[in-house]
Amino acid sequence: MQANPFNLQGKTFLVTGASSGLGRQICVRISEMNGTVILTARNLKRLEETRQAMQPGDHSLIPADLTSAEETENLVQKLPKLNGAAFSTGISIIAPTGFITQHDYNQTFQTNFEASLMLSNQLIRKKKLIRDACSLVFISSISTRYPFVGGALYVSAKAAMEGYARVLAIELAHKGIRVNCVSPAFVKTQMLNQTANDFSGEVVKKIEEKQLLGLGEPDDVANPVVFFLSDASKWVTATNLILGGG
Repeated sequence: MQANPFNLQGKTFLVTGASSGLGRQICVRISEMNGTVILTARNLKRLEETRQAMQPGDHSLIPADLTSAEETENLVQKLPKLNGAAFSTGISIIAPTGFITQHDYNQTFQTNFEASLMLSNQLIRKKKLIRDACSLVFISSISTRYPFVGGALYVSAKAAMEGYARVLAIELAHKGIRVNCVSPAFVKTQMLNQTANDFSGEVVKKIEEKQLLGLGEPDDVANPVVFFLSDASKWVTATNLILGGG
């Protein structure tokens, strides 16, 4: 009988942004597929809340601010060999282009792009990725294809991530390491709640009406990420899966 290619038994994965939203749900789904997760984010209390929502296992918490080079290096030093990583760290600062500040730019790119770039760089340099058995998944956004007013910083940072992931896929292919992106539309997370608070519930309603299948649930992103991390996608790399609800 053929083994279930979605089963993550005996595999270890790093998930960033694991304290909430999509990162939290990715951790839950990996644990339900019998994988072991190393959870990282800045808030230890919220990381523990994520672990409590997961299936029991040899999971571990390593708090780190990934915008800090020192904390990123410290995280990587503590890691075992990995079968994969999901990069789910992100923030959304909405501002018309004429009102963008240097601080907004720095914060957006450091969190949404540089943090994942430098962490993956360290994983490669420190040889933490298992050859022929590793998959990296970056969470981008459908907004790189369908930009919105006020989204210059967010869209640009996610577009940079997509470009980086494609190059990384080419560079790591000879090691049998896969690199892919998923690009969700609006999902029911804290980030969407923030949009409602910053603007209005009417804005969120209009967003929902534009998505043929409505707003997504965190699972609608977590499940495809698990697919990319699993052996079921062993012949898939340098792709970007649109999760747009139509």
